[in-house]
Amino acid sequence: MKRIIFSVWMLIFIAATAAAQAPITLEQIWQGGTLNARSLPGFNFLKDGRHYTRLEKGKINQYDIRTGEVVATILDVSALSASAGYTGTIDSYTFSEDEQKILITTETEYIYRHSTRSKVSVYDRATKQLTPVFSQKKVMYPEFNPQGTAVAFVSANNLYYQDLLKGKVTQVTKDGRFNAVINGAADWVYEEEFTLSQSYQWSPDGKRIAFLRFDESAVKEFTMTNYLKELYPQYETFKYPKVGETNSTVTVFVHDVKSRKNRLVQTGAEADSYIPRIKWTADPAQLCVYHLNRHQNKLRLLLADARTGKTSLLMEETNQYYIEEGVLDDLYFFKDNKRFLWSSEKSGWRHVYLHDMSGKEIMPVTQGEWEVSQVYGVDEARQLVYLQAARRSAAERQVLSVSLEGKREQKLADQGGWNSAQFSSTFDYYVVTHSSINTPPSFAVFDSEGRLVRPIEDNAGLRKKQQEHEVNEVEFFNFTTGEGVELGGWMIRPRKMETGRRYPVLMYVYGGPGSQQANNMWKGANYWWFQMLAQQGIIVACVDNRGTGGRGEQFKKMTYLQLGKYETIDQIAAAKHLGSLPYVDAGRIGIFGWSYGGYMSSLCILKGADVFKAAIAVAPVTNWKWYDTVYTERYMRTDKENSSGYEDNSPVNFADRLKGKYLLIHGMADDNVHFQHTAEMANALINANKQFDTYFYPNRNHGIYGGNTRIHLYSKMTEFLKENL
Repeated sequence: MKRIIFSVWMLIFIAATAAAQAPITLEQIWQGGTLNARSLPGFNFLKDGRHYTRLEKGKINQYDIRTGEVVATILDVSALSASAGYTGTIDSYTFSEDEQKILITTETEYIYRHSTRSKVSVYDRATKQLTPVFSQKKVMYPEFNPQGTAVAFVSANNLYYQDLLKGKVTQVTKDGRFNAVINGAADWVYEEEFTLSQSYQWSPDGKRIAFLRFDESAVKEFTMTNYLKELYPQYETFKYPKVGETNSTVTVFVHDVKSRKNRLVQTGAEADSYIPRIKWTADPAQLCVYHLNRHQNKLRLLLADARTGKTSLLMEETNQYYIEEGVLDDLYFFKDNKRFLWSSEKSGWRHVYLHDMSGKEIMPVTQGEWEVSQVYGVDEARQLVYLQAARRSAAERQVLSVSLEGKREQKLADQGGWNSAQFSSTFDYYVVTHSSINTPPSFAVFDSEGRLVRPIEDNAGLRKKQQEHEVNEVEFFNFTTGEGVELGGWMIRPRKMETGRRYPVLMYVYGGPGSQQANNMWKGANYWWFQMLAQQGIIVACVDNRGTGGRGEQFKKMTYLQLGKYETIDQIAAAKHLGSLPYVDAGRIGIFGWSYGGYMSSLCILKGADVFKAAIAVAPVTNWKWYDTVYTERYMRTDKENSSGYEDNSPVNFADRLKGKYLLIHGMADDNVHFQHTAEMANALINANKQFDTYFYPNRNHGIYGGNTRIHLYSKMTEFLKENL
């Protein structure tokens, strides 16, 4: 009897153990949502710095940041429907400067990565009246003037504004034309590579609007094909400047609201250049214009007199490689218009500097062999600048405040891993997002002294899922390559590895300039897919190669003119290092990447044909001459200037080296890395008589998502890895 009871309890124990080791499935990752981290939609802080608003089920609710409780409902769309006959919903909203009016968008449709068009209305909180903005059609980039008396917007490539008191619409430009001239918005390449969509700004006094005019008539066109169950496919044609080709001609104008005249700003004789930003100073008659040469290694900040259009040089920055796009948003003009803040890599590390309005550097605000990664804002009252930095190591981020004289530094979020923050409008409170590679994101409110006010979300439910699935800890490691370069990475091993058994490895790579993947932060859905592969006996590893961020300018920019060369050398070295470990089967190493990572995985299986057994390339660049001007020329110049850099590092030129299994995947409506890259790669492989697998996704863009798309994609990739590793 005791033996029977013991056996029963053993069965119960085995069943309970099996239940605890619940397998991770693709359905859980991509369909059920049970493995998604809870996130916050962001905080729309009000001017008092203590309250914020949030859109919830058709209501704009006001919250107290200290308690997290709703203190008022500012707008209820259901009540609006009854009183004003409003039949729409609310997609997004923006307050006027005095917070007495609310700009509401609805029926929003996306155009490219950042651009959208919507129907727009303005709600007056005092009168409870709703005013449609340009009711004839949807508009782009609506924005209040600082006084809240007018709304500017873009429609059909022209810039307009509507007087909210009189209801009158003024058309600022009249030459806008599809695929020819754009006013107040940006062309495709500026939107994608300079993160510039709205290209107009109201002056601080609301008397002027500065805007960019893009003449893209000479830019060559690219056509994508969409298959929509009709007799004939739909063709989408847009302007896309590829390497060495003609860019848009960009000019700056200032519109005077009173005279209704547009004045041209004099930016110099160098036409083949970029104007990636415009920004008003504290003086409402003084506009700052960024002027960047085509090689992107010389940036001039010009001060323009809005009354005459004449400009003078404020500051000039040059770099022997290139000026990174990230610094463009770090410019801050002080309210007294006597100083400005700017970030630069001139010391070899990205730091923040204080200048006077003659352009002369007053002092560095931060300095040392560590990087500022983001400037959050300037608190003039406290004389502090708030920023995120790789203060301790390249793999982590901290949130800091630093005095403007650079002497007082306070760590506001310093927990091990990755910290970021959003500050209230008065800098009295801030919300910290923290995660690590093994810990899902948590969110908490702190006061200006760095004291915890309240936790908001800790994703305890997801941490419990980690326990239920018995995930293995992600481990960090470092090694030195044969060229003497120290690289860092992470690894996920199967939880219960058998002694003497050698396991296959999947390497995950991105590797592009300034990027980081081998960092100590939560990896989202890919974390669970990697853990699923580890459950099934595949080691997953990731290494950041030369050219990635967090380690200073020399490490990042040493790939200049040779994109792909040193990155591939380092990934091959990483594979060899992993293959030397006693529990790794060096004959079963695969590599997977998306976009730049797809480019890298393609180069690796071709140039590292004796090292990699399999590769998955999603949306890869396969020849740099087919990619856009701004991104590619920043790092490579043109193919005419640097033919060897292009020829020696484009996968299509090495198709004949393929030995392993290669899965090539692309969205056919990818406006960024065109399907052309995969089609040409397929042609090169066919011409070399090399077998490969391919998956294509009609009507999907660079992200390849929507409906069952992601589970379909990841099912194929998982099957491919099982078959070939």
